[in-house]
Amino acid sequence: MATEIHVNGAATSSDWQDRYYHVDQILDRPGPRTDPSFLAGDEVKDFLRNKCKILVIGAGGLGCEILANLALTGFKDIHLIDMDTIDISNLNRQFLFRPADVGRPKAIVAAEYVMKRVPGVKVTPYYGKIQDKDDDYYMQFNLVICGLDSVEARRWINATLVNLVDSENPESLKPLIDGGTEGFKGQARVILPTVSSCYECSLDMLNKPTTFPICTIANTPRLPEHCIEWASVLEWPRVRGDEKLDTDDPEHIGWLYSIAVARAKEFKIEGVTWSLTQGVVKNVIPAIASTNAIIAASCCNEAFKIATSSAAYLNNYFMLIGTEGVYSYTFEHEKRDHCPVCGGEALEMSISRDWTVEQLIELLTEKQTIQIKKPSLATPEKPIYFQQPPQLEESTRPNLEKKVSELVPDGGDVVVTASSLPFSLSLIITYT
Repeated sequence: MATEIHVNGAATSSDWQDRYYHVDQILDRPGPRTDPSFLAGDEVKDFLRNKCKILVIGAGGLGCEILANLALTGFKDIHLIDMDTIDISNLNRQFLFRPADVGRPKAIVAAEYVMKRVPGVKVTPYYGKIQDKDDDYYMQFNLVICGLDSVEARRWINATLVNLVDSENPESLKPLIDGGTEGFKGQARVILPTVSSCYECSLDMLNKPTTFPICTIANTPRLPEHCIEWASVLEWPRVRGDEKLDTDDPEHIGWLYSIAVARAKEFKIEGVTWSLTQGVVKNVIPAIASTNAIIAASCCNEAFKIATSSAAYLNNYFMLIGTEGVYSYTFEHEKRDHCPVCGGEALEMSISRDWTVEQLIELLTEKQTIQIKKPSLATPEKPIYFQQPPQLEESTRPNLEKKVSELVPDGGDVVVTASSLPFSLSLIITYT
């Protein structure tokens, strides 16, 4: 259940002597790369330490580093959102947690620890989902930093902040700093909603997703992975009800394996193995503490520069590759005209006249620049296929086998939506 807790009430003012000595070297005088709007002295220090309100999303490996950096840099009003609880496997790199904290909410424990170790900092935790909060909640912040491990959550907060922007209200533009790591690789980026390239613009840079369209795994499996997904996504909740799937439990993996083998045999598919079953359901991404530290430092450096105007901020993408030595690269990622979030233009999609609705859905799921899980389709006049609610899914399911050309004229419009994303994608369908 989502809960909001104010730990220890308001912040204290117990700053130790020379606490900000090194930071003040930057804020007391302009430098050669200082932004023209920078006003050195007490005003910028007062804003940073007493007025700036910053939101951190995620309290995992990256989030722990970000929280510590922000608190020690001088940000004193920090809000934190995370929906997870602490697992024993987190303790090797998420240094704000201890063995006694296992099972407790990450957001609450991280807030308690930071406020205990850094006097004067107020961290307000929220144990729950980012989707629980409305626009007014996000409007109160000057900056948002993401340390997430979920593409869907990043897409959601990106679209939400873009939708907040009101051209007549400059305060409605909330800079988004996004950090991410995968093994020895990482990236940090600065997103100015509606001004610069947004997260959705760069979907084609992500690794190809390993998820599969629900209609494919339910009706026409072709790969061993389809059979395993069918066992875990559809059969597990149907047979075992509300029992939570534990991907580290050999009994659970064994059950999925046996179900997937039977499914594969039914459709004459080879290749379902125990190890493949583990790989599909666990989808393990390695986490390296040093990579988290570097990317968190980059994110907090950008937050400091944006909050104080003390130096030019990143424009707009930083990459780190540490697989062979240490290599970093900075470049400007450009906006995409057909971006469904910030582009505003409909995407023209050319398909064969023989394509079925099911094939179109599979394309929307797998295409690198779209990647919409469980998409629902409709024309301006009628629904084509809806994933939810169950009654509407059942009534539109026969359309999956129909040709798109039977339902949509050449040059016709199709609107694509997904319950997990706060935006729609407009397609113009043409036929070859």
